[in-house]
Amino acid sequence: MIDSLHLMSNKEYKISVLSGDGIGPEVMAEAIRVIDKISSEFDVKFIIDEQLVGGIAIDKTSSPLPKETLKSCEQSDAILFGSVGGPKWESLPPDTQPERGALLPLRKHFGLFANLRPSICFPSLTNASPIRPDLVEGGFDVLCVRELTGGIYFGEPKEIKDQGDEKVAIDTMVYKESEIERIASVAFDAAMGRNKRVTSIDKANVLMNGILWRETVERVASKYPEIKLDHLYVDNAAMQLIRRPRDFDVVLAPNLFGDILSDEMAMIAGSLGMLASSSLGQSLGNGLYFGMYEPSGGSAPDIAGQGIANPCAQILSASLMLRYSFGLTDAADAIDLSVRKTIDSGFRTGDIFTNDEGTQRVNTNEMGDAILSNL
Repeated sequence: MIDSLHLMSNKEYKISVLSGDGIGPEVMAEAIRVIDKISSEFDVKFIIDEQLVGGIAIDKTSSPLPKETLKSCEQSDAILFGSVGGPKWESLPPDTQPERGALLPLRKHFGLFANLRPSICFPSLTNASPIRPDLVEGGFDVLCVRELTGGIYFGEPKEIKDQGDEKVAIDTMVYKESEIERIASVAFDAAMGRNKRVTSIDKANVLMNGILWRETVERVASKYPEIKLDHLYVDNAAMQLIRRPRDFDVVLAPNLFGDILSDEMAMIAGSLGMLASSSLGQSLGNGLYFGMYEPSGGSAPDIAGQGIANPCAQILSASLMLRYSFGLTDAADAIDLSVRKTIDSGFRTGDIFTNDEGTQRVNTNEMGDAILSNL
């Protein structure tokens, strides 16, 4: 599936860039500017292959995931993804809509089983958080590790059928022991490089899936004696993340629960526009993975084309790509630091602007300029 010979190169990397819909192209343009500067500053070559995906692909090719796009991804070292979807395509049959017809197939095709979503609230952005200031004072850094290719999103049977005089919808939640072991190992490995705490999320009091999840996670934990493991039911976790976000380090969650909780974590951090994510699959060795990297937010069609979207999440997604797929740690650190410096200097797009003293409201391109100047 992936060209292993190409991956042997440590100076040239091919990136399949899928900007998608809504604000996707706007924020992707800023990420590409950052990648170009990294290329010159760190003496590494990036080959950018831009392809269609999502709604715009439907409009131009009648498919949300054209064959040319999939081929490009197969021949690349990583996928840098923007956003897909919008009201224009919501009336299409479910399996041909941008999200179901592009995102889920890409995850399945490449076996992208591990979604890592850092929820970072910079100390200088605590005023942008919607929760009480004393709960986020000093900021926080929580990593959500979400299982991405199992659970209720992929389980079978999945259907809507007639039963008597009414319709019945069926979605099946299925987890294999091996799937839980695989994602738990990713979470514990991540925790070893952080504060060595893992909080595992389940619903073991009512779901058989939850019982197997908890038993399997505890077995994996026995291989990591330095890690402190605790468990929370998903409803309690939703409360505790708001009540005491600074107490969390790595949150390990099944697909559905991780989908919901990671969005909550994003909002308490201040804005979806600040948060990147990585979806990891095939191991390339040396701690590297083939992956797809995308902002945590959506296509935001209500502000598309206005030049006011926050590009930070897309830029930080590129940083994750350099870190997890290419092993360019110094370059990734440089991007992360430049974003933090820009925020600390008071630059704010509309989603994180609070009119505090020393802050300056800027548009998408101006935020990109500021980040480049700090790089």
